[in-house]
Amino acid sequence: MNRRALLFAVLLVIAAAVPALGSTYDTRFATQIAIYGMAALSVDLLLGYGGLITFGQAALFGVGAYAAGMLTAAGITDALIVWPAAVLIAMAFALVIGALALRTSGFQFIMVTLAFAQMVYYGGQSLRSYGGDNGFTVARNTLAGAAVLGNHVVFYYVVLALLVAVTVLAGRVVNSEFGLVLRGGRDNERRLAAIGFPPYRYKLVAFTIAGGIAGLAGALMANHASFVSPALMSWQMSGELLAMVILGSAGTLIGPVFGAAIYLVFAQMLSDYTEHWMLFFGPLLVLRVLLVKDGLWGSLVRLANAGEAPAPPLDWGPEAAE
Repeated sequence: MNRRALLFAVLLVIAAAVPALGSTYDTRFATQIAIYGMAALSVDLLLGYGGLITFGQAALFGVGAYAAGMLTAAGITDALIVWPAAVLIAMAFALVIGALALRTSGFQFIMVTLAFAQMVYYGGQSLRSYGGDNGFTVARNTLAGAAVLGNHVVFYYVVLALLVAVTVLAGRVVNSEFGLVLRGGRDNERRLAAIGFPPYRYKLVAFTIAGGIAGLAGALMANHASFVSPALMSWQMSGELLAMVILGSAGTLIGPVFGAAIYLVFAQMLSDYTEHWMLFFGPLLVLRVLLVKDGLWGSLVRLANAGEAPAPPLDWGPEAAE
């Protein structure tokens, strides 16, 4: 086992030990970190591997939450039905949004995804039967008919297992031929098209996959908070997910999860002292961009890999560290 894989294993063991070492509050907070980490991972799939800066991922996160909440309110409570349905609905939204947004690039792409996100946000506000702007409460789903997810520890381990599964599957995707083509389009789209690979199709598939991951995270958040509101789909939420990716390390899959943990811990600590904690977080993000080239996870990987022979590309760390 190389050192970066060992580092990942150590962090996973620490995460698994949270319920045994901490309180119920710690377990719930760790659950929140895992859910936001999954949502941030979906952003990294687009930003780190496709070169797509999106301000619309929160819309898909919220769509997954609303899908889970509305299905549960309709009497469909089994997670084995509700969560896959939320993923498929979010993927359908992502397919439609991506089919239009990906016909643009650069700043135009950012603005188009933001516009779609605002449309979905105001659509959520218009659902008066589901609380409108105030949102609505959601009962936690059952699992194969058993109400085990009501236990915070059980729910945490389910979320953690799903996060690991999504990370591994995303790793398989970005290391496949599809992932190579996706990164080729990120680096030089014209050259990729010239050799016979249509970048639009590959980016659309990646956008749809990322939407499904965000939708799953949204369904988990609906269960975690037992509440769904349009705030989950706001552009500020998209900005927070981007900040998590930048803080952790883009193009690593693990980095965004690590960035989500740092972001939420930092927010929790400072919010106890001031509601304007973002004034302190902003300079921290600037310092990270200026001084820490590979992000926090990339720096850990580089330290762990010091003196070791170069590992294969994309082995749980930034390409720059190879």
